[in-house]
Amino acid sequence: MSETALIIHGHFYQPPRENPWTGEVEREVSAAPYHDWNERIHAECYWPNAAARVGTHTVNNYAHLSFNFGPTLLSWLERAHPSTYQSIIAADAASVSQHSGHGNAIAQAYGHAILPLCNEHDRLTQVLWGVADFRHRFGRDPESMWLPETAVNNATLELLIEQGLRYVILAPSQASRYRAIGTSDWHEGVDGSRAYSYFHRDGSGRSIAIFFYDGPLARAIAFEQALTSSERLVRLIKSTSAGKTMVNIATDGETYGHHFKFGDLCLAHVLTVEAPRQGLWITNYGEFLDRHPPQFEVSIQSGPQDEGTSWSCGHGVGRWLRNCGCHTGGEPGWNQEWRGPLRTALNYLRDRTAEGFEEVGSRLFKDPWAARNAYIDVLLKRIAPSALLEQHAARPLSPADEVRAFTLLEMQRHALLMFTSCGWFFYDISGIETIQVLRYAARVIELSDQLGLPSHREAFLGMLAQARSNVAEKGTGADIYVLHAEPSNPWATSAGQWSDNPCLPA
Repeated sequence: MSETALIIHGHFYQPPRENPWTGEVEREVSAAPYHDWNERIHAECYWPNAAARVGTHTVNNYAHLSFNFGPTLLSWLERAHPSTYQSIIAADAASVSQHSGHGNAIAQAYGHAILPLCNEHDRLTQVLWGVADFRHRFGRDPESMWLPETAVNNATLELLIEQGLRYVILAPSQASRYRAIGTSDWHEGVDGSRAYSYFHRDGSGRSIAIFFYDGPLARAIAFEQALTSSERLVRLIKSTSAGKTMVNIATDGETYGHHFKFGDLCLAHVLTVEAPRQGLWITNYGEFLDRHPPQFEVSIQSGPQDEGTSWSCGHGVGRWLRNCGCHTGGEPGWNQEWRGPLRTALNYLRDRTAEGFEEVGSRLFKDPWAARNAYIDVLLKRIAPSALLEQHAARPLSPADEVRAFTLLEMQRHALLMFTSCGWFFYDISGIETIQVLRYAARVIELSDQLGLPSHREAFLGMLAQARSNVAEKGTGADIYVLHAEPSNPWATSAGQWSDNPCLPA
């Protein structure tokens, strides 16, 4: 194949919005005239990309686009818009046959947490749950995993290698240096038109391929109105591709229709008309890798204080740790000093409840962490709760102990979700995204209390009190938590009485 390959990747994701007690998405006034932001973005992006009109034809962009969908978003789509969901699944199946057995879809770390900032237990569960969710939905093993915010460090890449993933997509700024495989001379910078090998530091020779997307083209699409003309965009791609084996571009999938009206139509014209007319080979990363295996190895940037790097923060992963200067919106003079106390408080709650999980869980499970990793199969209804207990219970459990076992696992599920990256991404702690992660924290505290574990609420509130809102009348993170996150109406009763959760034994 002599043509230049064109791979466009869309990262489709919205944070989980469900009420942690009811499982329902509540009305979000800011999304009007739609019920909530999921519904609005579905109408503007997810469905239009499944049925874009090109002349007299309907084009399913997902059949031509490398893509990932967040597992929690796919779960919502499956319930709320099954036709869109089925179009996404069908598009991947069609792409498998079109691209030499390589599907367009790739997995995503489950809860969109910043993996370099996770502890080892959470990082592993986020990856295992993401792989299991993908396998359940798409009926095949994933070749790759989208890293939330492309946030990465060495430990994250090594975990992906250990889990058998084949490649990953990163921003060009995340590369450090490269060299020809088997040589000793390192060089600065990378060429985004080829794949690189990253080798595990254990000396085993195991590796994962890394694709670094074209930064200028991604910026042009995401921020510089490149989607106003498919012909102009393809001319830009062609000028970039001269003499190159591949051009690969990665952006938020919501760019195509939500951020830019009619972006879905432009994308359909690019992928099915203009780019093929210009001799570009529309493919995906797996098929390209078969034909062009890496000839070079690469090392990655470690980021400030060796914390890791990402595509959406010029300060490594500071956007999810401190007032680094990155934000979206807000008023002049506002700051994000609240991010540090929020991270500290949630880390504290995670660690203290993990101690309780191990203490109680060790009496119920052979290995509590292995049981947590397997819990995704119950959440996906791939197995019954009783089957999980058959495999992981330390002994036959009484009905009361069965309830305790699944209450522990639910506590851990919400502890994972409270690290959804959107909680730190925007401009103030009073935003709906941050309130959502605080609601997961409230559910963790409630379930911990139901288990009779030491209460961590007061210490947690004390840490949140250090996070001040930019809106004076909102007060502190503690005020916002009590007013907006902690339930005033007890939807959930005691662990033994709450029966709406399908994961608890009836």
